[in-house]
Amino acid sequence: MTTRTGTRAPDHAPAAATAAEAPETPEAPETPEVPEDQVKGLHRKFVTGVTIVTTMDGDRPRGLAVNAFSSISLSPPLVMVCVQRTSSTYEPLFRSRHMGISILAADQLPVASVFATKSSDKFAELRWTPAAHGSPLIDHSSATLEARIEERLQTTTHTIFVGRVVEAAHSDRPPLIYSAGGFYDGGRLDQAAS
Repeated sequence: MTTRTGTRAPDHAPAAATAAEAPETPEAPETPEVPEDQVKGLHRKFVTGVTIVTTMDGDRPRGLAVNAFSSISLSPPLVMVCVQRTSSTYEPLFRSRHMGISILAADQLPVASVFATKSSDKFAELRWTPAAHGSPLIDHSSATLEARIEERLQTTTHTIFVGRVVEAAHSDRPPLIYSAGGFYDGGRLDQAAS
């Protein structure tokens, strides 16, 4: 005696619908774009420090001011920065295996101003020190690090560089703070009431 499992479609069952015959699913309505002034207003509520991201282009130090910097994790020690692809520092940074990040001190607003420009030599009147793998670190910063670049994630206009910290130092110099288009002394903040 033979026992069969499963079912078999009867000979008179209709054939499965082909892709061409499948009913159309209604398209989701397009989400309207958020007005740019609302996006700007949102970002003006987010307070950041000011960092200078640096690398070497042959024998020439290169860098740009970035406030899109963040810690990803302490263990492993990962950080990320977002760099616009139109930046003159972008190509040498993309080719590099390491990057330097200097978190500016409250009295380094002139340094931030230099790195926010398109000056051909932003390091001309600046004191800096090479890290272990050569990345330029700006002297007298609040904190500095060198990171090995491990990932380069592409977005529409920017590349997100993810790096593993291989060298880090910090001082007692208060950081420069950026908020709503202005710069502030990070050593003069009042603690929020609990």
